[in-house]
Amino acid sequence: MNWNRRYRLKSYLRSSLWIIPVATGLAERVFRLIVQAIEPHMGWLSFGLGLDGAKALTNAVVTLTLSFVVFTFGSLLVAIQVASGQYTPRVIATTLLRDNVIRYTVGLFVFTLLFALRTLNHIETTVPPLFTWVVGMLGLACLAAFLFLIDYAARLLRPVSLVKRVGDEGLRVIESVYPEKLTAALSAPATPQDAAPVERTILHQGTSGVILAVNVPQLIAEARKANGVIEFAPQVGDFVGGDEPLFHLHGGAAVINDDALRACVIFGSERTMEQDPLFALRILVDIAIKALSAAINDPTTAVLAIDQLHRVLRSAGRRNLRTDSILGPGGTLRVIFRTPDWDDFIHLAFAEIRFYGASNVQIARRLRAMIINLANTLPAERHVALRLEHDLLDRMLEKLYVLPEDLALARIPDSQGLGGSSDATAPKWAA
Repeated sequence: MNWNRRYRLKSYLRSSLWIIPVATGLAERVFRLIVQAIEPHMGWLSFGLGLDGAKALTNAVVTLTLSFVVFTFGSLLVAIQVASGQYTPRVIATTLLRDNVIRYTVGLFVFTLLFALRTLNHIETTVPPLFTWVVGMLGLACLAAFLFLIDYAARLLRPVSLVKRVGDEGLRVIESVYPEKLTAALSAPATPQDAAPVERTILHQGTSGVILAVNVPQLIAEARKANGVIEFAPQVGDFVGGDEPLFHLHGGAAVINDDALRACVIFGSERTMEQDPLFALRILVDIAIKALSAAINDPTTAVLAIDQLHRVLRSAGRRNLRTDSILGPGGTLRVIFRTPDWDDFIHLAFAEIRFYGASNVQIARRLRAMIINLANTLPAERHVALRLEHDLLDRMLEKLYVLPEDLALARIPDSQGLGGSSDATAPKWAA
């Protein structure tokens, strides 16, 4: 199985809710055979139940687990609608459908339901003690799991839980895409002029879609074998239509087979986080600006999203974001693979929230606190973009706030939004 198929299969398995319940159905058959083989040696084990009692217990477990399955899926549909309307539809695929607690709990319900049904069919004129004991234990486990699931789902759908999950995933992707720490001055990104002239361009064929992932190690290997440079024209997360440029081949790379390069790119209908460092910020910004809309009017949820943006930006600001030029063994340029730079992160994190939320004192204070904290903790190379955002925020506040007292209040940096002014330290570059 090649990389393309392995990636698609892995992504599908991670985001499909039905996989675990189906797998538990197969596991139940194996488990039943094991119990059946052990039962003759466990004659001492008994609940003291008669034939009618064993049937009643098994029927109760069947009814219980069937109700749990129906309630869980019904609640999940409601949760998806609430999360989509209250936060953003993009949070569904990245959190709810990939949550292993929900998937394995439903799997336990299905496993118990099938085992109880087969046990009920096994009870005829005698009571199988081990089967009855296992059914009873599984029923208690399902009851405990269901109560836990209710508590877990209630916590999961809280704004702070959802935005934290997105923030955690964003940090993981940033560490994967930008593995190097920022230890020296930033170098200029690689450009086609750094390589030989473009010999050939490979166009995208097939259905238009969003680029989800690229097999960069394979591109390096292909460029090295051909002794040329492969330039990936778009970026991960871009929408590419039919007949749009996909690769520019420089020098000896012109002889590389088109299908071999196209197999290194995964397309899909919507963006995912696997190799897209900006998508986590996109989700957090969407949550923030939806919370700031007149229909919802929940600036505190927007502050929670800004907290996670602050966390992600602090991690990104400490890493070398210029990985456009990928070198092979010996330091030879092999692949030009563009990734978002610091300005991209800053513009996405600030522009829309400032536009929709600067008129809210809570948001204005939290944005200023984030800018100042980042300026005080990140290297000097990151201060230019932060200074610009600081100035833009000041200019917008002057237009929005008529009363000087309100303007003065909005200019106080506050990491809680409207909780205190402990962050009123001037940024280093403001001196």
